Amino acid sequence: MRVLLADDDAVSRKMVAAMLRKWGYDVFAVSSGDEAWAVLQGRDAPRLAVLDWVMPGLDGVELCRKVRREMPGKDRYFYLILLTAKTSREEIVAGLEAGADDYMVKPFDPSELHVRVGIGKRILSLHEELVATQEALRFQATRDALTGVYNRGAALKRLEEELDRARRECKPLSVLMMDIDHFKKINDTYGHLVGDTVLKETVRRIQGVVRSYDVVGRFGGEEFVVILPNADGDIAVRVAERIRAAVSAYPVTDGAVSVSVTLSAGVAAAGTAPTVDALIQAADEALYQAKRTGRNRVCTAPTLCAA
Repeated sequence: MRVLLADDDAVSRKMVAAMLRKWGYDVFAVSSGDEAWAVLQGRDAPRLAVLDWVMPGLDGVELCRKVRREMPGKDRYFYLILLTAKTSREEIVAGLEAGADDYMVKPFDPSELHVRVGIGKRILSLHEELVATQEALRFQATRDALTGVYNRGAALKRLEEELDRARRECKPLSVLMMDIDHFKKINDTYGHLVGDTVLKETVRRIQGVVRSYDVVGRFGGEEFVVILPNADGDIAVRVAERIRAAVSAYPVTDGAVSVSVTLSAGVAAAGTAPTVDALIQAADEALYQAKRTGRNRVCTAPTLCAA
C-alpha cells in the first residue's frame, strides 16, 4: 500500500519513512504541504497520508481542510493522520474538526505509529469493499438478469438523458424498438431454456452491430430498445437493417437444437424536441407496422417534432 508522508524536517521525514518501509509500505515523501496537495490530486494518489502539522505553505491542518472541502468524492476516501507537537485539547480538536482521521503527538512510539497506520489501511480496505458492493448493487438494479443489458427502467432513464443532451447540443437522436418474431412459438416448441438462449444470442448479435456508446435495453419479454445518439432517421434505418440481418444470418443453436430467428424493428427519429413517451410510442407503432406487414423487416415512423 502507498503512503504519502509530508514533513519539512529532513531527519524526522527520513526516520518515519524508514519505519513505514520496514512495515511494507511504499512511501512517497515530500517536504511541504503544497507538495503533498499536488500529490493527492494525482489519479493514483496514495489514499493514506501522514502529515506533519507545521510545514511551509499549507500546514497539516489546512491540508486536511482542503482535502475534505475540494476532494469529497464518495468513491475515493483519503485517510489522514496528523503528526504534531501540540498537546492542548483545543488544538487537537481543531485538527480533527479540519478533517484529520487520527493524530499522534511527537515524540511518538514507533509501535503506536505502526498500529495507527494499520488502522488506516484497514479502514481504507473496508471502504473499497463498500464501494465495490454498492457498484455491484447499482449494476444489478439497472440490468436485465438474463441478457445483461439495461432493464426497462434504466433504458428509459438513459433515453431521457440522451434526449436532454440532444436538445442541448442540437444533435439528432433515434430509437429502435425491436421484437423477436414468433418468440412464443419458439418457447412452445423448444422450451423456455432454448428461448433464453435465443434471447441472449439475439442481444449478443445486436451488440455486435451497434457502437460502444449506443444503449441496448430489454424492454420486456422478447422486445428490445436501442438508443442511437447522434443518429438521424436514415442512419437509424441502416443500423436497424444491419441488426435484422445479423440476427437472421444463421440459426441459434442450443445443444442439438437449431432455431432460425428473425426480428422486426420500428425506427423513430427525435426531430427537434419530442418527449420520451412520444418517441417510444412512435417507434412502437412503427414496430407494429413491421409486424402487420409480414415481420422480419424495418418500418419507420414520421420524424417527431415539438408540438
